[in-house]
Amino acid sequence: MTSPLDYTVGGKTALVTGGATGIGYAVAEALTKYGATVYIAGRTEDVGRQAAAELGVTYIPLDVTETASIDSAIAQIVKENGRLDIAINGAGARLNKPAEDTTDDEWDAVFATNIRGVFRSCRAEGRVMLEQGSGSIVNIASMSASAVNRPQRQAAYNASKAAVVQYTKSLAGEWGDRGVRVNSLSPGYTETAMTALSRSKPEMVDAWLSKTPLARFAKPHEIAGAAVFLASDASTFVTGHDLLVDGGYTVW
Repeated sequence: MTSPLDYTVGGKTALVTGGATGIGYAVAEALTKYGATVYIAGRTEDVGRQAAAELGVTYIPLDVTETASIDSAIAQIVKENGRLDIAINGAGARLNKPAEDTTDDEWDAVFATNIRGVFRSCRAEGRVMLEQGSGSIVNIASMSASAVNRPQRQAAYNASKAAVVQYTKSLAGEWGDRGVRVNSLSPGYTETAMTALSRSKPEMVDAWLSKTPLARFAKPHEIAGAAVFLASDASTFVTGHDLLVDGGYTVW
């Protein structure tokens, strides 16, 4: 008899980095709704604690640019729960600047968060999951890993997110036969604080939505739904996949 699909995450322990705002907040909210014990993590303590109180989850300080900070946070979660089942790596940084004007320090800062942060986070999360023989990691990439956005100039961001997708596939290949699934989730333009300034400019909105077949911005909960799918047992045969949730932007 075929087992029923299980889209719930009840009884699972989850970590969401970047979970205090935007897409990360929506993902933490959705995981909580479907039964997970959720920790949200980030560098800004007052914002994190406020978000945790609103969501009814636990805030834990974590800086993805610091190995010791990540290792300490993971150790605390395992100490309190005995395991880590789900990790959503959503902390990110963006730079809109022409490539020829981008400095070494600016490039390094984007990569320090977007890919080295994912590397450090996955390493710590993976060690726990590999030892317990199960787990699901979802790295938040971007449709910018698959397409060059316009009219903004963001070569450093695009390159860092492409690296996230390829690193995700590499981990999936290494860890799959030991029970750990690793996927990436690539959102399109979404209604968050990060895009608020650009969304206030008609010329930007026209440029973005004219290339989006659904002709609108995503709501954060629409991205969160895809994250819950990848985290849940409904996707147990999915690994190494980059799930684009972009309203069709990359079809052109």
